Amino acid sequence: MKLEKLKNASLHELRVRASQRVAAFNERRGWSSLVKLPKDVPDADFRNERFFYGFHDLETSAGQIKPEIVQQADRICEGRFDLLGFKNLSFGDPIDWHFEPISGKRIPLQHWSRLDYLDADVAGDKKVTWELNRHQYFMKLGQAYVLTRDERYAQTFVAHLESWMEANPPKLGINWASSLEVAFRSISWLWAIYFFKPAVPAETLKRALKFLYLNARHLESYLSTYFSPNTHLTGEALGLFYLGTLLPEFKEARRWQDLGREILIEQIPVHVKPDGVYFEQSSYYQRYTTDFYLHFLILSRTNGITLPKNVEQALVSLLDHLMHITRPDGTTPFFGDDDGGRLVMLDTRAPNDFRPSLATGAALFSRGDYKFVAGDATEELLWLLGTEGLQKYASLKADPPTELAKAFPDGGYFVMRDGWTDASNYLLFDCGPHGALNCGHAHADALSFELAANGRTVLVDPGTYTYTGSKELRDWFRSSQAHNTVTLDGVSSSVPDGPFTWKTVAQCHLLDWKTSDNYIYVAGEQAGMVRSIVFLKGKYWIVRDTLKSTREHRADIHFHFNSDTNPVLKDGVIREPESGLTIRITGTGQWSEENQWVSHCYGQKEPAKVFRFSAVLKPGESVYTFLLL
Repeated sequence: MKLEKLKNASLHELRVRASQRVAAFNERRGWSSLVKLPKDVPDADFRNERFFYGFHDLETSAGQIKPEIVQQADRICEGRFDLLGFKNLSFGDPIDWHFEPISGKRIPLQHWSRLDYLDADVAGDKKVTWELNRHQYFMKLGQAYVLTRDERYAQTFVAHLESWMEANPPKLGINWASSLEVAFRSISWLWAIYFFKPAVPAETLKRALKFLYLNARHLESYLSTYFSPNTHLTGEALGLFYLGTLLPEFKEARRWQDLGREILIEQIPVHVKPDGVYFEQSSYYQRYTTDFYLHFLILSRTNGITLPKNVEQALVSLLDHLMHITRPDGTTPFFGDDDGGRLVMLDTRAPNDFRPSLATGAALFSRGDYKFVAGDATEELLWLLGTEGLQKYASLKADPPTELAKAFPDGGYFVMRDGWTDASNYLLFDCGPHGALNCGHAHADALSFELAANGRTVLVDPGTYTYTGSKELRDWFRSSQAHNTVTLDGVSSSVPDGPFTWKTVAQCHLLDWKTSDNYIYVAGEQAGMVRSIVFLKGKYWIVRDTLKSTREHRADIHFHFNSDTNPVLKDGVIREPESGLTIRITGTGQWSEENQWVSHCYGQKEPAKVFRFSAVLKPGESVYTFLLL
């Protein structure tokens, strides 16, 4: 902990951090009970009535599983894994649970507190290793098993579970280094046990329960209360709630359940802004948070646990935001960091398709507008809410949302569209805070926008690609130059520092927001630039960029095209034939073209065109961009 942070820390923070350091020290010396599995644990009664509704009538639910799940499970049995944006990964045979196959690094088996997992020389891209060790692929094997009753899937699950427990002694190695990973793995094991109950040997189940007990004690000892009080903290709390709720036979279960419940409730006003935007300015972490509270609410209902009304209210506001930012093609923009992971892996949707959460929300809250945007029912809806949830979803009348212009003033996002069909036009404008806490998951996207023309996603935020795999690419993907915004003199509006920190942070200010039947208008300001956008519905957008400075500057206006578009620059005009979008700029300046990247999922990148219009502007001078349909 740096000295400047110590100076501003509260007594409670100092106590929490000190107690965690002492606990880790005692573990390293072998003085703590947290380094040993318990000698015995009570038998657990994994009753289906305690779990999600899809297991209340498992035979009927199994009949709804799509055959693609079986194909994925077969690949897993062969030792081939598709994780994040990486395909066909191998971790050896038997699996090396401490291996990072992209860099070829094998991470040392030492006490978790001594591992610098942010150092690529030590761990490569640790997210790849962690993604395997989350064991969410157990859910794919589980679905294939209940559909086919093929023992091969159960045998693979048991073999992998036994192998993991043998290779990961308590507190040694990278798989104990993040409490969030411990929580996610615990959740995966619990889902897997419900899928495979009849096929798990009694000795294996008993040993797994010992690890789950130790996981819960690890979580309550090393909560990210001050280390990373974002989705790390709420994800860990959800893990504790899962463990305390589904393992009531443990004498500590009520304590785990109450602690998880308390944290999830108290973090709502911190993590969810009044307009429903997640406080770290990241659409992907918005989806994480939405899923956390969906599981929290549904699991509470199945177990008769009362929650305050603000849980449902926050969940609805999170879902509302996800609904309004959904593009006409059903995908969601990746503003801020794209983590690439999921809470559970129960469907085959693309990583930028957040509609399963909306579908579950539609059935849960009887929202026809959510259903309209979500489209078809999903496997996730089936497992969370069961066949009754599917029936309720089917009976809902799908009504398009009533608002075409939607402002999220606390989060700073403004949506313009002229309809809710798959051929509509759409623009998302970013004029909000840079981030929260140390802004670790924010991008330098001040005054940027995303655009879909005639239903086709054209101008995009290129995503994240990596956290620690490459400093150069990490910094490029989150820089202003990688967004559809303006930079002055080649400087990013916020300047990156470490992989989750910043040297400087931009401040945006909303100047105006107006709507009418025919047009939508928004204007914002940031560090010497004012950007205003007017949308004449069904016809065009006009973007005005004005320099507010006492001296002249070189302004670069960036246009990042999606990887599946084919823009052509000719005679100073950009045309994208598939969408029908034409871009014209007035003013004296020069166009340039380059090849860059778009990442549609963490770890994956595709080539894409970037165009830049550069002009030297005097104080008060403007450049007009016409986006013609």
